[in-house]
Amino acid sequence: MTAELVSPEPPTSISALLSFLEHESEPMIVLDRDYNILGANGAYQRHFGAADRPHLGHKCFRVSHGYDVPCDQAGEHCPMRKALESKGPDRVLHIHHTPRGREHVDVELRPILDASGEVVAYVERLRTVRSASAHNSSEGMVGQSRAFNAALEQVQRVAPSMLPVLFLGESGTGKELFARALHQASHRAAGPFVVVDCSGFSDTLFESELFGYERGAFTGASQRKQGLVETAKGGTLFLDEVGDVPLPFQVKLLRLIESGTFRRVGGLETLNADFRLVAATHKPLEAMVQDGRFRQDLFYRINAFPIRLPPLRERTDDLPMLVESLLSRTALGRRAGYRLDPESLSLLRTYAWPGNIRELRNVLERACLFADDGVIRPTHLPAQLFGPAPVSGPARSPGVEQAGRFRASMDDVSLASEVSNFKGTRKELARRLGMSERTLFRRLEAMKSGQSSAG
Repeated sequence: MTAELVSPEPPTSISALLSFLEHESEPMIVLDRDYNILGANGAYQRHFGAADRPHLGHKCFRVSHGYDVPCDQAGEHCPMRKALESKGPDRVLHIHHTPRGREHVDVELRPILDASGEVVAYVERLRTVRSASAHNSSEGMVGQSRAFNAALEQVQRVAPSMLPVLFLGESGTGKELFARALHQASHRAAGPFVVVDCSGFSDTLFESELFGYERGAFTGASQRKQGLVETAKGGTLFLDEVGDVPLPFQVKLLRLIESGTFRRVGGLETLNADFRLVAATHKPLEAMVQDGRFRQDLFYRINAFPIRLPPLRERTDDLPMLVESLLSRTALGRRAGYRLDPESLSLLRTYAWPGNIRELRNVLERACLFADDGVIRPTHLPAQLFGPAPVSGPARSPGVEQAGRFRASMDDVSLASEVSNFKGTRKELARRLGMSERTLFRRLEAMKSGQSSAG
């Protein structure tokens, strides 16, 4: 779909266009200006069609989204509206209803113009994004929030090119998963995806791991070893935590990127590199450039296409499916079918998640150990979820107060267990349990005297 499509006189030209599109391997449809689907090729029928999902003559927004109004009136970007205004192509990542459920679909739309330059119809190409799921899944990335979709859309746009990509974001936001998705969407998907963990390497070890070494290059080098750059031939080299690359080695990394050549440690032969460069970091590289901890020229080389990954607190709409997906991936979760009660989910929504998805996974795995009946309740969640919300987090919701009342009604045995395991002050414990400090004091005094009080 690189050439402009011009239609002299519909509908004859539409019929000819449909016949032409039948030879396309990707799903494609033709639409009129009123959002009606005029026709679809065989690839669309096979991928998106179903006996109970008629589409010919139906509105595209109803077929793809279940909306009663066009996408832009439902709060989404509508490529048809943009193409009508500009008389040029438009592209967007949408979530479509398909026979397999909700899926991320990369939509590319081009207008068909008549001889006078007016839009008479549209051709739409649809590519399903396989690296992400719009519902709970036992593997891969999961999400459908605006922040998640925006990052995923950038991945789809840059993937076919050879531009270096830099993923920026807090720890635990899924940088390696996004890097793998980029690799899978690129023309190098059949090649290797090689991860280089840049943290913790000394200068010498970093060079030998990346470039390899010749036999006898140093003590213990009993034979030639291929480096990670060679291993990535024809594929993608992912430099994880690139901000940790030792400063003395950064100039050698820059030379590799600029020249596309390298030499093994202890070797004289100049070898050609063949990889797509993708990097990631949670560190502020621009600030590191300013204070001399990161080379400016290297920063500009790896920062050709930066993609910011959203923290979990910016995609709380994804929490329910993330929770289901993570529980299905743990050994305990798969066996027992664990689930969260509403109060627990409310607590997860109001917490700021400084450790992001990695922290969420750890919290759920721990909670499974306490949820004997398979239901994760507030009593099974760690103390930090009950503290005051950090400044960066959203305001607390009524769900937290409900969870507090749940804890306040716990029996004496459970309360005694909480007290014995808690290491903070009584005020902090009262906050964790969702009760006042005075109520907690009365409960503890009653327990000491052998009486029971519900406070």
